[in-house]
Amino acid sequence: MRVLAGMQPSGEALHLGNYFGALRQFVSLQDEYDQAALYFIADYHSMTTVRGADDRRRFTREVALDYLAAGVDPERSLLYRQSDVPEVTELSWMLSTVTPMGVLERAHAYKDRIAQGQKADLGLFAYPVLMAADILLYHADLVPVGQDQKQHLEMTRDIAQRFNHAYDCEVLKLPDPYILEEVAVVPGTDGRKMSKSYGNVIPMFASKNAVEKAVMGIVTDSTPVEDPKEPAGALFELYNLFANECERVHMAQRARAGGLGYGAVKKELLERLLDLFGPMRERRVGYEKRPHDLEDILRRGAAGAREIGAPVLAACREIAGFASRSE
Repeated sequence: MRVLAGMQPSGEALHLGNYFGALRQFVSLQDEYDQAALYFIADYHSMTTVRGADDRRRFTREVALDYLAAGVDPERSLLYRQSDVPEVTELSWMLSTVTPMGVLERAHAYKDRIAQGQKADLGLFAYPVLMAADILLYHADLVPVGQDQKQHLEMTRDIAQRFNHAYDCEVLKLPDPYILEEVAVVPGTDGRKMSKSYGNVIPMFASKNAVEKAVMGIVTDSTPVEDPKEPAGALFELYNLFANECERVHMAQRARAGGLGYGAVKKELLERLLDLFGPMRERRVGYEKRPHDLEDILRRGAAGAREIGAPVLAACREIAGFASRSE
């Protein structure tokens, strides 16, 4: 069994929503699929939004550091840049020849970006085909996705079936979705869904002062300290992410009993947040100080990914009537 996941280097700092919504589960999958997990940085995909070369290099490095800081282990998983695996773009072209325009026009991500005013270039339109190549090149069995991302994987399965049907073969494996553990939407400091676009995030790897400022800025009501409080809303929802069941029950009892101020809850949340992300932050700083080690990890990851993907591409070339590389 092989599991695969990717993250685009958009330049946005990771926040609690990213971590609890996906990244922590990517890391835990290493235990279940030891030596069979591939994690890539989708720098080709970033070309639809990022135009500066220096920005792309910096953003790509940031994502690599985030993966490693969060616990992706390069001794147990492959971590690599998408652009270091040229096979993926060749397979993407092959897949594009069997992908109907109508399928791409129905893509939610494409329609959403157009609605937001983004220009409709070919890269944005064909985004799902490259995404399919990212997955199909490695015969991935499971692809971690949230409920809102299931369409991407359904399109990948459809494209694989069309290629197999066109050439009367079963050369491409159809991946299955690995639906990420449903976490209640992580609220931002203003109560809305945590999102960079709302400016309501609590960053994972910012300075202690920046994290403290974000936590202490969580919006609450004006209920006096001595009054009972219902343990609901953004503050308590965020606290619950860092607490076990017994701790959640105890916090709810304290809130309903009265005498518990929101400031005290924020301080407890901050302490737990710093305890969790402190070791990750230190690990990230360590890799930042060793750029050659970081580059070595990415290159070794790409070599491992190419070793897996080369036979799949070779089979696709043969079935489509192209000469083998050795000819």
